[in-house]
Amino acid sequence: MQTWMISGVSSGLGRILTEKLLARGDQVVGLTRDQQKTSELNEHYSKQFHAIEVDLRDTTAVTQAVDEAFKKLGRIDRIVSNAGYGVFGAVEETTDQDLRDIIETNLIGSIVLIRSCLPHLRRQGGGRILQISSEGGQIAYPGFSLYHASKWGIEGFVESVAQEVKPFGIDFILVEPGPARTHFVSSLVQPNPLPEYEGTPSALVRDALTSGSWVIKGDPERMVDIMLKISEEKSPRLRLVLGADAHAGVSNTLTERLESLKEQAALSATADFTEEELAQ
Repeated sequence: MQTWMISGVSSGLGRILTEKLLARGDQVVGLTRDQQKTSELNEHYSKQFHAIEVDLRDTTAVTQAVDEAFKKLGRIDRIVSNAGYGVFGAVEETTDQDLRDIIETNLIGSIVLIRSCLPHLRRQGGGRILQISSEGGQIAYPGFSLYHASKWGIEGFVESVAQEVKPFGIDFILVEPGPARTHFVSSLVQPNPLPEYEGTPSALVRDALTSGSWVIKGDPERMVDIMLKISEEKSPRLRLVLGADAHAGVSNTLTERLESLKEQAALSATADFTEEELAQ
C-alpha cells in the first residue's frame, strides 16, 4: 500500500488516478475546490480517501492543506500536482482577471503546493512528485498563450527544483499529456472573440475546437496507467510525454528549435570577449 496526495481530484486525470489508487487499496488525500464533487469517493472509500477543500489561489490555505495531509497520513510516498485549467483566446481578447486566475492556479498554486511539501519529504527521507504539465509546456499553439505561460513556467520551475532537492532523495516527473478525452476542452474559459481576429490562427484553432471535427486520440485511462507504471520506476526520466500526437508535436518543435540554435552558433559567439581580450 502506498500513500498519495493529489490535487484536482474531482475530474479528469486526477479523478481517474484517484479511483484507480483507491481500488487497489492505496491511501489518498485529495485536494479539491469543491468537496461535494468527491462525495462518492468519501462514501465508497471512507477509510482510504480523505478530501481537503482548498483553492490553489489561496497560498496560505495550500500550505495548511499540505500540513494537514501529512498529519493525516504521516508519510506520503507520491505527490501529484494536477489541478489546473485552460483559457482559450487571442491574448488581446483576454482580461487581467483571466491572466491572474490562470497564473495563480496553474503556476503559483502548483509552486506553493510543491514548496510546502519539500520540508515534509526531506524529513521522511525522500519522495516523488509528479507535476501534471502538458505537451503545451514544450510547444505552443495560437490562442493558448495564457495557458502556455503557466505550463512553460511550471516546467522551468520543476526542472530547477529537481536539481535542488535531488540530494534529499526527492525526484520529479513532469507528465506532459497531449489532448485526451476529458472535459478539458469543454471547460475552457473563452473570452469574447474580437472581430478583428476572424480568420487568424487563433480563430482557426477555435473553429477546430468547436466544430467537432477534431479527433482526440488520447485515452485518459491509458494515460493514467502509464503514469502509474512510470511512477514506480527507480530512476524515471524527468519528462513523460503521453500520446502519439503530443510526441510528434514535441519532437518536431524541439528539432526545429535545435536546428535554429545551431544556425546561430557563430553569431552567438561574437557576443563574448575574444581570447586575446580575456588575456589582457
